[in-house]
Amino acid sequence: MPHATAPDGVKLYYEEAGQGAPLLFIHEFAGDYRSWEAQMRFFSRRHRCITYSARGYPLSDVPDQEDHYGAGHARDDALAVLDHLDIEKAYVVGLSMGAYAALMVGLEHPERVLGIGAVSGGSGSEPDLVDEFRETCRNRADEIERSGAAALLQAMGQGSGRVQFKNKNPRGYAEFLSWLQEHPTIGSALTMRCFQGGRPSLWEFADRFKQMSVPTLIVVGDEDEACIRPGLYLKRTIPSSGLVFFPKTGHCVAQEEPDLFNRTLAKFIAQVEAGQWTPRDPAATLLPFPGVD
Repeated sequence: MPHATAPDGVKLYYEEAGQGAPLLFIHEFAGDYRSWEAQMRFFSRRHRCITYSARGYPLSDVPDQEDHYGAGHARDDALAVLDHLDIEKAYVVGLSMGAYAALMVGLEHPERVLGIGAVSGGSGSEPDLVDEFRETCRNRADEIERSGAAALLQAMGQGSGRVQFKNKNPRGYAEFLSWLQEHPTIGSALTMRCFQGGRPSLWEFADRFKQMSVPTLIVVGDEDEACIRPGLYLKRTIPSSGLVFFPKTGHCVAQEEPDLFNRTLAKFIAQVEAGQWTPRDPAATLLPFPGVD
């Protein structure tokens, strides 16, 4: 099985398909490398597509120590996969915790990124919610350690941002749950405690986001309440960003609405490659009520 090796020696399972401008897909907490299958099939017709499992997830190594997990590891693991495949620059697309990793790659290593897809990102980042979010993550990690797959199914499979997927596509939702039950308990618990519960708020990077010039597509489901405010924040903060809301859609955007998502991402890539994804015109931010004196 193909594996890339992270700087600390952790091996990361990956799959790739296609040729062309590279696309690297980074999954969410409740996903793994299989979550992007609809995108791998669609985009590999014109692109070199790579999907991988984060540390602690199926077919990748599962360290059992807290200091092997965190936002910095997630960023460096994405770069390690690119390095292993001799890819200098790629479109980096992530969902939820994967969106956080993608944004950190763009922020810290813009020279490695053609464009960023930040999908369903930023939950718990609001300054008034971050402490509560971190406590929830720590408590959830404790419960995963006690109850394993049952806690994962309860916490991640039945949330308010998942019911849309369940209602629209019961078969796809059942597949999602079956994969979720295969996730190693210790990997899930430590990822929840150290990455999800330990990552800095996106609000802490506001000054740096304002200077970021990497083309960025922000995608949020309009029924994914935890990500609406962060999505708006990212749009207002990153000058080179565009924001799309998918109607009647929850957290699992790419799985829940694969056709719409694929078309939206493909249009973004086409605009970037044509040089048409430009920074926001400053005139668009001059007045809160345009046309009203």
